[in-house]
Amino acid sequence: GGEEISVEALAAQFQANPLLDGVTLSGGEPFAQAADCAQVARQAHQAGLNVWTYTGYLFEAIQAKGDPAWEALLRETDVLVDGPFLLGEKTYGLPFRGSRNQRLIRVAESLQRGQVVLWESTDPLAKFTVPES
Repeated sequence: GGEEISVEALAAQFQANPLLDGVTLSGGEPFAQAADCAQVARQAHQAGLNVWTYTGYLFEAIQAKGDPAWEALLRETDVLVDGPFLLGEKTYGLPFRGSRNQRLIRVAESLQRGQVVLWESTDPLAKFTVPES
């Protein structure tokens, strides 16, 4: 077990680090402590940071649960990486996830449209070509 830290102390760390542009909530399972994680995510958003949440649950299951704390965490998440890590689906070729079954979901757009909207990486180097030698 790690040392306990208050949400306020975490928020102060967010504010104090000018290099930080986001916060990642990951395992254990953020939805197992959804109310606290939602509070951390809210503080991150107030500090102008983005929030990514990794969960073993599927987006649809989180919505179907009807738990206010789960809904709060979902609403405070910018990108949800959903689904369990599956050894049989393991890959090194996909960004920000360990297995092919996991999705990167843009939460706000997905909630607004009523269907899953996937997050796509914008590669800042894509416009450059490799010179032929």
